[in-house]
Amino acid sequence: MAIRSVAAVLEPEEILFENAKVSLCLLVNRHAKTLRIFDFRAGADPTKRGYVLSIAQREGVERVFTVVERDEVSVWIRLGFEREGTIPGFFKRSDAYVLGASVPPALGAAPAGSGEVVIDIQALAEGVLQRAKRVAKDLGPPSPRTVRVQPATDAIAKRAVATAARSGRALTRFEGFGRDVERREFYATARGGWSLVLSVERQLCFDNAFVEVLVAPKTERDIALTRVALHHLCEQLSDEGTVACFAWTPIDDVGLAAAFLANGFRRTGILPAHLVVRGRRAGAFLWTRKLTVPVDPDE
Repeated sequence: MAIRSVAAVLEPEEILFENAKVSLCLLVNRHAKTLRIFDFRAGADPTKRGYVLSIAQREGVERVFTVVERDEVSVWIRLGFEREGTIPGFFKRSDAYVLGASVPPALGAAPAGSGEVVIDIQALAEGVLQRAKRVAKDLGPPSPRTVRVQPATDAIAKRAVATAARSGRALTRFEGFGRDVERREFYATARGGWSLVLSVERQLCFDNAFVEVLVAPKTERDIALTRVALHHLCEQLSDEGTVACFAWTPIDDVGLAAAFLANGFRRTGILPAHLVVRGRRAGAFLWTRKLTVPVDPDE
């Protein structure tokens, strides 16, 4: 389970399932209604998908996904999952592949997202990406002194999450993404009363880090300051020996995409219906950045 520097805002919830053929750990994100699959017994056993979907339906989950190495990609595709993105260096010396699937509604339940307008996610993503690239280019070099980043106290982190949730601006509740990880929250401040809480979840065995931003920027100044806060965070992660970091942002948010692009992140995936923003399911950009070259401890 996660080790946190402050008390958890929402502790990750694990569901273990095992029988003669299948051994799974399912990590539930209650806010986003997603479920990450950890598979301890590789292979394309057709019953595996059935178990995962039945548990997801029982728990009210709408999207399931897994993060695997290359040799497991074809296994999950045969189980009906779609390849959605890549995280270079996730396993330190090898890449990770994100594969996902929608959860059909349980018998008798109303279809998820019924009545919503269907959006061409690929077309939307490309349009937002091109606009974000223009915004990022106009930001110019970062000004590190404009933003101060320090560890967030328990009180600051909880208060910020609660305030963002009430206003409908929260992009996350800082739920756990992985197992056996260390999570830390950070508090970024600047003149004029600007502030932002960010979170980093590090998987120390692979030297990777999942970066989350609590709220999206609303103004040009917000974008510039968010960009600098991320710059400080990436510098610290690099100093700590983190090999790769990754994040996801709502696919329609130009400002947040620009902040990541301006920090050297690349778009390496599109995750359909992976987030819940303002009470609605939303797609996400997957952003990745290699920070350092992995070092063999014996060298």
